[in-house]
Amino acid sequence: MPSGWEKIISMTKSGMRIIGQMKRKVSRGKRIALLIDGPNILRKELGVKLEDIAEALSGIGDIRVAKVILNQYAPQGLIEAVSNQGFEPIIVSGETGVKLAVEAMKEIYNPHIDVIALATRNAEFLPVILKAKEKGKETVVIGVEPGFSAALKHAADYTIILGGEEE
Repeated sequence: MPSGWEKIISMTKSGMRIIGQMKRKVSRGKRIALLIDGPNILRKELGVKLEDIAEALSGIGDIRVAKVILNQYAPQGLIEAVSNQGFEPIIVSGETGVKLAVEAMKEIYNPHIDVIALATRNAEFLPVILKAKEKGKETVVIGVEPGFSAALKHAADYTIILGGEEE
């Protein structure tokens, strides 16, 4: 059995029987809200995968909220892939940045979240990072070059650069 998995068992008259497997949840302490700017990060030319983003955060804590903001032009395959990876796809007909900022503010005021992680390259989210820090949340910015905002990199408590030569 793969490491990190535990058996779910059922007691029967004949003894114990395995009825399935469940991935063991290992708590690392900090509770993370991850918000992904889909049109900005999940582009074919950038080569960023959702599992890479989740893996990058595994050393910081547990992802408790995982949302990907997408626009109405997102292909159905991408929406399904987001959902299959355990992320919540949020489709908006207008500007994705506005929805991401609204979702981030909800998590900043969520007492069950310790860390706000934004996957974006866009400097327009600098006020969100600053508000999160003001409210005592740790901040993580996950991005990819080219076009990763220097202001975002310097404002966050942690900066993770995916892909390219930085990996």
